[in-house]
Amino acid sequence: MDVTEHVESVYAELRRRDPGESEFHQAAAEVLHDLEPALRKHPEYVDARIVERLCEPERQLVFRVPWTDDRGDVRVNRGFRVEFSSALGPYKGGLRFHPTVDLGTVKFLGFEQIFKNALTGMALGGGKGGADFDPKGKSDGEIMRFCQSFMTELHRSLGEHTDVPAGDIGVGGREIGYLFGQYKRITNRHEAGVLTGKSVAWGGSHVRTEATGYGVVYFLQEMLATRGRSLEGRRVVVSGSGNVAVYAVEKASALGATVLACSDSVGYLVDDDGIDPELLKEIREVRGQRLPAYAEARPNARFVESGSVFDVPCDVALPCATQNELNREHALTLVKNEVFAVAEGANMPCTAEAIEAFREAGVLFGPGKAANAGGVATSALEMQQNASRETWTFERTEDRLATVMRDVHERCRATAESYGGASHDYVFGANIAGFLRAAEAMMAQGVV
Repeated sequence: MDVTEHVESVYAELRRRDPGESEFHQAAAEVLHDLEPALRKHPEYVDARIVERLCEPERQLVFRVPWTDDRGDVRVNRGFRVEFSSALGPYKGGLRFHPTVDLGTVKFLGFEQIFKNALTGMALGGGKGGADFDPKGKSDGEIMRFCQSFMTELHRSLGEHTDVPAGDIGVGGREIGYLFGQYKRITNRHEAGVLTGKSVAWGGSHVRTEATGYGVVYFLQEMLATRGRSLEGRRVVVSGSGNVAVYAVEKASALGATVLACSDSVGYLVDDDGIDPELLKEIREVRGQRLPAYAEARPNARFVESGSVFDVPCDVALPCATQNELNREHALTLVKNEVFAVAEGANMPCTAEAIEAFREAGVLFGPGKAANAGGVATSALEMQQNASRETWTFERTEDRLATVMRDVHERCRATAESYGGASHDYVFGANIAGFLRAAEAMMAQGVV
């Protein structure tokens, strides 16, 4: 079969079998389109149906999560875990607690995770999970009871050599603590490596909180270096104001950039003097307040409730909020304002049309599966520390993170060039490099 026909047939079958899962379709389409050169070079992958097997999760778990609120009323949510691929190692990927979570969302995230984890060069498979539970407005007791119920069902599928979840949107150190406590209670094992994102006080890793945001900036730094540029003096815009965005702001500022803006769900903040990372952390992480509180504390800052953070003219844009937040219109605005680099801190925050607009304009573009791999890379470092009963220093761990991100960048760049693309086409390079690692392992392990 012609390779193009093969890829098209795989995608058509995927859409037929998984109707309504638009985000999964989007993620798969972006990857499959780029795989044709690799499949022509390795026809054995076509014969072994590697692409079909990679697009079909090894296991999908959907389960009921009953819990009681503070009034004693019974509530019911739905939990998910998609164990997509274990070819390279145990399933690895976060848990997301948000009312928008459904199977399609988890599948798209799990599919992306296969390639992201492969790009780190570490022994990690791909998976993702979560629930349509909203932690906002819930008491600690309600969140604890939900997490305990969630883990009571999920623990059957977990293990440090089987499936190792971490945090994601709505799942931070508090939730990981409750989840781990219930896992330990049920299994009677202090299996520290079964969850990552733990507190440093009981098995967690330094830099895990900062890792994804720092990693995006490290990847950006490598991209800029290929054009003889640096972050010094650059104007940067970051979308979001959660964990990834906050630490992207911090690292970009530390490297000499002026971060002009960040955002939340109701508007965006502009600080003409450059966002103060310490004040931003104080507002978001200590006080738990929204961005207008920052604007009230700084004389040259303002909070804008209409438009988009991407309307702010900048040299570099870092979308760090959520999927499909940056569309073609936003991309064209950024291009008009002469942006020259975009790196994704969130998972698939740019639509396919936006990515095409950046490509056409020659904008350096770092896809999330490469640029935001720092989070899962540091999770793997946490697993290493758990296995050896060690705790590394902040400096040692950050140094390892920086090395991993340099390697991810080089892997994408070199693969893009060797498979006939431009060396700066990081989407093409990331998709092929991640696929090749997984495919080689799948071929070696037989039809499983």
